[in-house]
Amino acid sequence: MLEHEVIVVAPDVERSATGHAITIRTPLWAKEVRLGRRSLGYAINGTPADCVKLGLLAISKRHVDLVVSGINRGPNLGTDILYSGTVSGALEGAIMGRPSIAISCADWNEPFYESSAEFMLEFLRVYDVRKMPDMTALNVNVPASSTDRIKGWRVTRQSRRRYRDYFEERKDPFGESYYWMFGDVIEDDPGDDSDYSAIREEYVSITPITAMMNVPGYAETLREILEGAKK
Repeated sequence: MLEHEVIVVAPDVERSATGHAITIRTPLWAKEVRLGRRSLGYAINGTPADCVKLGLLAISKRHVDLVVSGINRGPNLGTDILYSGTVSGALEGAIMGRPSIAISCADWNEPFYESSAEFMLEFLRVYDVRKMPDMTALNVNVPASSTDRIKGWRVTRQSRRRYRDYFEERKDPFGESYYWMFGDVIEDDPGDDSDYSAIREEYVSITPITAMMNVPGYAETLREILEGAKK
């Protein structure tokens, strides 16, 4: 007997680094993907956030208990979450009032999807997603290792892991310049509680995140500064 009923609504092409973009000026198509007589899900010509909206509001005919965005190929650590379509899909689910989890296999070259899928099943057996606070999601990153090599999981914080970006200029056949962006990873935020440290030590990283971007405490500091400037 299956533990879960799954409805797959996914972008029809690669949508990495699309962030939380949604489609508002062109229509969205939902193409059912089948293997023989079996329906595998729906391919959408939109972003991950589009897929969540369309799946919850139009495609699913039943109540959805949980939004799982992924399994993404490659890590979503540190500042990656600002650009990630996968994480944005989970945050869209949170905005729409559903418990939501983004899950990524933390390796671009040799992703190990089986371990990520096995972790998700195990996690849902021990954690009641209905206890997640409103407007929040979990950002999960799983080491690209077999399940028997993964040491466990850690609850982590979003680190300051980021990129030192640069552009490589090239010339097209007409002599015009075009640019490719590259970046070197900067990991200068160590600690057992950082997301990338957990992955490096072969633990699953589970980071609570929120769609609300307020800065706790800073509003009061700013208010005091501005009030003082009026005097």
